[in-house]
Amino acid sequence: MNSFTKAGCAGLILAACASAQAAPTAIVSPVYLAQALADNRRPAGDVAKDAARKPEQVIAFAGLKPGAKVVDFMSGNAYFTRLFSAVVGPTGKVYAVIPEEMARLCDPSEFAGSHVVEHDPRYHNVVVSTQHVDDLKAPEPVDLVFTAQNYHDLHDHYFAGEKVGDVNRRIFAALKPGGVYLVLDHAAVAGSGSRDTETRHRIDPATIRREVEAAGFVFDGESAVLRNRADDHSLRVFDPRIRGRTDQVILRFRRPASA
Repeated sequence: MNSFTKAGCAGLILAACASAQAAPTAIVSPVYLAQALADNRRPAGDVAKDAARKPEQVIAFAGLKPGAKVVDFMSGNAYFTRLFSAVVGPTGKVYAVIPEEMARLCDPSEFAGSHVVEHDPRYHNVVVSTQHVDDLKAPEPVDLVFTAQNYHDLHDHYFAGEKVGDVNRRIFAALKPGGVYLVLDHAAVAGSGSRDTETRHRIDPATIRREVEAAGFVFDGESAVLRNRADDHSLRVFDPRIRGRTDQVILRFRRPASA
């Protein structure tokens, strides 16, 4: 395991999100999110993805604020890592984690963005590390653990599936009491469990919820901002007929304040 290496919001809008028991409610997006999106350090390729990925609404739903400490778990090309860096600011910290198992087996281009940020002194509040997926560690308790479009991979050959429970328990331990675990992923057909994780890169949202709650988390809400009813879940997420427009679920969990 590599040691941690030091590396370094648009105006007010309404973001639609769904609460755990209620219909979608409006969230006023703070100014610092608009400032983060306008950050001139962001690559043009990231900015081009904003319309589809709706990061302002996603981060607002996660509740990330200036000064917070956040783990970007399976940070990939650092799309959210860069945004988190701008949101938390100089008094916050972003811990970007690349799973050692994926780094060993995947194309290096999948993590190129994280390594660019790692060596960019402008991202002084970002720390990038490579760790075994079921041995996640952060040097301090954090406010948020965030993972986007990668939770399904925990069921794939990289990790041998059975580690999912260990991963979620490690994430629970990394969070402050009351901290948030946010999972964003491509939805699979209801009732399919983890059947499509390796083939279509999708997972049944009910499976995510069951697994995360088994680690001690409390379900705290769901955002519908990336749901797409036109996606019938039959295609691989990389298929050009659906890529960038998949039906995606965003589930928010919380470590109980008393735990």
